[in-house]
Amino acid sequence: MLTVLTFLAFKTTETRPVTIPKGFDWEGHRGCRGLMPENTLPAFLKALEFPDVITLELDLAVTKDNQLIVSHEPWFNPDICLKPNGDSIPKKDGEKLLIYQMTVAEVQAYDSGSKPYARFPNQQKMKAYKPTLREVVEAARAVRPNIRWNIEVKSQPDWDGLRHPPIEDFVRMVVSEIRSLGIEQFVTVQSFDVRALNALHRQAPDLQLSFLIENINGFESNLARLEFKPAIYSPYYLLINKKLVKELHARQIKLVPWTVNDVKSMRRLIRLGVDGIITDYPNLIGEVSGG
Repeated sequence: MLTVLTFLAFKTTETRPVTIPKGFDWEGHRGCRGLMPENTLPAFLKALEFPDVITLELDLAVTKDNQLIVSHEPWFNPDICLKPNGDSIPKKDGEKLLIYQMTVAEVQAYDSGSKPYARFPNQQKMKAYKPTLREVVEAARAVRPNIRWNIEVKSQPDWDGLRHPPIEDFVRMVVSEIRSLGIEQFVTVQSFDVRALNALHRQAPDLQLSFLIENINGFESNLARLEFKPAIYSPYYLLINKKLVKELHARQIKLVPWTVNDVKSMRRLIRLGVDGIITDYPNLIGEVSGG
């Protein structure tokens, strides 16, 4: 338990600006979910307006016609999506509207940007659709050619063949599109699914991979599930302490936590020595260093 003096010292430290290390990897989560509808073209283009953003983070689903669609869920989330006719999606029906059972044209008829979202009250609302990965990459590099990418393979064992292709096929599609787009040198591929990461390492050992973590099993236990050493370890930000930072850096593994949405937490993590931060609010970056 922290003593009162220790608590006050901690509190004082986190209110002071920090020096952000050169090359620090600020990542716009789903573009910039706090400001624009998530995983839409406006969100990614808005994130690029913040020069400190090094990387755009996004998630992938697969359509019936084998196209990679940028979407956090492989269905239409009733909290943020509307039917093509503008009607709301009943909560009970959201997971029945599977992207894997629709063509790109059918997917993009849904509105994923107009519905108010209570979790992000400052999010600007507008009609927007779920873009393909290719659309996002081409739009972003027209603005900033060397922008980096953090692409999540959104998969689970019980989704294979139902909500996405079998994992080896899903990964093969992702690798093929990355190579077709010519972004191999600018991309990290991440996943919570160790099957996806192991398949990625086998199919494309040249790609940088990141292991997403939301459990409390511990660093050693989690790494033992992989067939290789990942370039990046990416846990939920409240799981990070100084010991974890030292363990990872001793193994030459970078640490990039998700999803950090307040300035005090950003400062704390930078003082601990993380290598980057994934955030919904890139507009907060300037406050971290007092700029």
